[in-house]
Amino acid sequence: MPRDLARRAVRRLRRVLGGTPPTPPAVPAAPVPVVGYVVAGGGGAHPASAHVRVVRRTEHLAGSGRASVRQVDPVTFVDGSDATDYRAVLVQRDALPVALVAPFLAAAEARGIRVVAEVDDDFFTESGRARLARAEYDPSRLASIDALVRGADVVVVSTAELASVVRPLARRVEVVPNALDPGIWTPGDPVVDDDLRTDEHRVLYMGTMTHTADLALLRDVFTDLVASDGRPVRLEVIGVTDDAPADWYRRVEVPDGHYPAFARWLVDHRTRWRAGVAPLRDEEFNRAKSDLKAIEYTALGLPAVVSDRPSYRIARDHGIAAVPDDVTAWRTAVRAAVDAGVADDATVRWVRADRTIGSDGDTWRAVLLD
Repeated sequence: MPRDLARRAVRRLRRVLGGTPPTPPAVPAAPVPVVGYVVAGGGGAHPASAHVRVVRRTEHLAGSGRASVRQVDPVTFVDGSDATDYRAVLVQRDALPVALVAPFLAAAEARGIRVVAEVDDDFFTESGRARLARAEYDPSRLASIDALVRGADVVVVSTAELASVVRPLARRVEVVPNALDPGIWTPGDPVVDDDLRTDEHRVLYMGTMTHTADLALLRDVFTDLVASDGRPVRLEVIGVTDDAPADWYRRVEVPDGHYPAFARWLVDHRTRWRAGVAPLRDEEFNRAKSDLKAIEYTALGLPAVVSDRPSYRIARDHGIAAVPDDVTAWRTAVRAAVDAGVADDATVRWVRADRTIGSDGDTWRAVLLD
C-alpha cells in the first residue's frame, strides 16, 4: 500500500475508535513526612544552641522539600490534641520540663513516633554537672536531659568525645558536628565603625557563661600584648562572663536580638577584629565541647587561635592554630594571627565544604527520616 494511503487509513481508524487516546490520570504525589521539633522559645526567637543545632537545620530540611517541619507543643502532643503523624520528633536538651518527659516518651511510643534527643554539652559526668550548676543550670533541668537521653530512640551529639560520654546511657548515638547556616554566615559588605580606634588591634572572644573560667586563661596572654607593628592588641569579649570589665579586656555589647540577628551583626562588623580566640581549660567538661567557635571565626574571615584540646583536633588539621597551655606560645600565636588578619584560605574552604548546612553530609537528615 502506498505510504500516503496507509497514513489516511490510520487517521480513519483513529476517528472510528474515538480519536486521540485520553491522557492517563495523574498519580498524586506521595505526601512528604512531617518532622516535629521541641526547643525553647518560639516564633523564631530561640536560644543560640537551638538555632545552631535544630532550628536552622529544620528550616533547610523544609526548604529541600524532603519533609514538612513544625515546632511541637509538648502539652498538646501528650494530651492528643496534636494528632499529627510525625515521622520523628526532635527534642533538644531540657526543652521538656522534667515532669513531662515520661508522658511525652509514652505518647510517642503509643503512636509509633520516634523520639530523637539532641545534646551538645556534657550534662552527665559529675564534673560536667558541677560546671553547669555554676552556670545556673538547676537540678531539674539536668534531670530532664538525663531522662530524655535514656528514653529516646536515638541521641544526636556534636562530638565523638561527647558520644563516648552519652553512649552508656543511650540506646543509640549519632555524631553530627556543628555546621553554620550559609544564609546567615555568608559575608556581604562590612559595616565600618568610624569611631573605632586606629591605634590598636582587636581580638574577639565570644561564648556562653559556661566559659567564664576559660576567660582567665587569657589574662597573661593579653596583658601588655603588642603586635609586630608596635600597636597594642586588645581583647574584646562578647558574653562569656558577667563580671565587671578588667584592665586587660573590654566588653562589647551587641544589640538585642536572637541568634540570627546576633550572627548577622558579627558578620557585618567582622572588620572590627583581626583574629578570634577560644581558650579551654583542661577539664572533663571541655573535652566534650565542639569546635563551633573556630568555624564561626573562620566564617567571619578571622584567623582563630584555640586551645590544643580534643574539641579542636579536626580544626587543627585544617589550619586552625591550636596552642598548648603556655603563655609564651599563646602570645606568639595571637601575634601571628593579628599580623595575618585574615583566615587561611584552606581553612575557609574546609568550613564551606564540610561545616556548612547543606554541604555537611546526610547523617542528621537520615536520623530523622529513615
